[in-house]
Amino acid sequence: MAAAVWTERGRRAVTALGTVTRASHSTVKSQYDALVIGGGHNGLVAAAYLQRGGVKTAVLERRHVLGGAAVSEEIVPGFHFSRCSYLLSLLRPHIYSDLELKKHGLKVYMRDPHAFTPMLEEGVRGAPPRSLTLGSDLAMNQKEIGKFSQKDAKAFPEFVTHLEKLAGAIHPLLDAPPVDIPGVTAGSLRKRLSAAKTLMPIVRCGLKLGRNIPDFYEIITAPIMKILNRWFESEPLIATLATDAVIGAMTSPNNPGSGYVLLHHVMGELEKEKGAWGYVEGGMGGVSKAIASSARSHGADIFTEKDVGQVLVGSDGAAKGVVLKDGTEIHSRVVLSNATPYVTFKKLTPQGSLSPEFIKAVDQIDFTSPVTKINVAVDKLPNFLAAPTPDGKPGPHHQCSIHLNCESVAVLEAAYKDAMNGRPSKRPMLEMTIPSVLDPTLAPPGCHVVSLFTQFTPFHIEGREWTDQDREAFADLVFDWVERYAPGFKGSVVGRDILAPPDLERIFGLTGGNIFHGSMSLDQLYLARPLPSLSDYRSPIKGLYLCGSGSHPGGGVMGSSGWNAALAVMTDLKRS
Repeated sequence: MAAAVWTERGRRAVTALGTVTRASHSTVKSQYDALVIGGGHNGLVAAAYLQRGGVKTAVLERRHVLGGAAVSEEIVPGFHFSRCSYLLSLLRPHIYSDLELKKHGLKVYMRDPHAFTPMLEEGVRGAPPRSLTLGSDLAMNQKEIGKFSQKDAKAFPEFVTHLEKLAGAIHPLLDAPPVDIPGVTAGSLRKRLSAAKTLMPIVRCGLKLGRNIPDFYEIITAPIMKILNRWFESEPLIATLATDAVIGAMTSPNNPGSGYVLLHHVMGELEKEKGAWGYVEGGMGGVSKAIASSARSHGADIFTEKDVGQVLVGSDGAAKGVVLKDGTEIHSRVVLSNATPYVTFKKLTPQGSLSPEFIKAVDQIDFTSPVTKINVAVDKLPNFLAAPTPDGKPGPHHQCSIHLNCESVAVLEAAYKDAMNGRPSKRPMLEMTIPSVLDPTLAPPGCHVVSLFTQFTPFHIEGREWTDQDREAFADLVFDWVERYAPGFKGSVVGRDILAPPDLERIFGLTGGNIFHGSMSLDQLYLARPLPSLSDYRSPIKGLYLCGSGSHPGGGVMGSSGWNAALAVMTDLKRS
């Protein structure tokens, strides 16, 4: 179909035609061993491992489509989007292997190069504006960085090696629950010895770090600028690296703790390549679909359009199942919540079953989000002034994370300050991806899907709710900025889907619009995620567990929270 027809259809109406994932059974049984609230990727991982362990499990998803934030949806007819989460890297290799996700249909397109930062500047003697492109080719990276600083080009390989060493040391902590402090410090000698096993991941982490322990401590506590300024001098390189220290976080590169956010985003691997990120065929819903397929193959029941109203708590104070909003009761020995801690304990759990002190602590969890996600259907590829492709064919840079308004840290800082003053940024930080460059299944021939992950936008605009006019005005502003880097972009737009923080909360259940189910700040990590009393996935309600990204080790399509929660459940079921 001609691009002009798609344009006309898209501009008439942007529809939300979800990619429906049907349940494997037509009816829900009245009794299970375990119920998982929410069909996000962590909930599906937990269900798969529980079912593999012989625990009869059902997943109850509120929406018509599985995946939570890792979901594919057809927003504009013919255009399929990773509507929320949009890149894969952090999924733990043992989960990928254990659940045989490749066998169950997961296909990933690797990106190389992976980062492209064009400048807004006049070219010299008719040449295009400068840009910075980074990938797996170290010599090419040094050549690119050398356009701005030979000193930085020389330092970059050592920096990458240093960062990989620090990031790799975290892996033992991801695949295990936090240290059992009560068990180690109290109880019988037998209990203490058993709990001491939970110290082993920290020991392995320390052994991996060796003499780099002080560097590790610094990067998880310091502002990332303190570290980047020590290594480098060129603004485009520093700002490009700094974007990964604030992505998804309402923080500045100059704020303490931003170093850990950077580490969190470089500690993954894909197809055994460290730090690599890729596009999932068919969108991020392909990850969730593969995990669900694996869980079903072991006998798990998975249902969509089953909206849980409340966790059932018995007279003994223990969870005994759930009641759906249509009144259907489903009983179980345990309940796992893939919802955020706020939704779990403020909306799904009877308030009388929780202490006032606990409820107050939940109210104080930080769910602040800076993100507005804009999904765009276009009828031609963006043509960037800094890397022109007049023939309309994709260049290497089109497969990258394209960083716009990211050529200096001052621009990022100003954008952050706008949001802290209650207003959307006047010059927002933009991360653009065009997955259809590598995955032809996402858009009609000649057309593309564009993801714009934008920062910084507050949940309320100067104390009031977002209006449709606010959404459209912010999207227009974003498009104006893209136009400056890639003239003709606005004219190529077929349709758009604007998700401000309140929309991310309403549609995906992300409290505050926070993509990590809670800020990845130092006071909400490891033993304190989401609260010191909740770090082992077990809630104050016996038999009720957290299995989502609000629990350790946090956000991203990683699966570790679901895996660790499933292990905790199986341990408790064996003891009961």
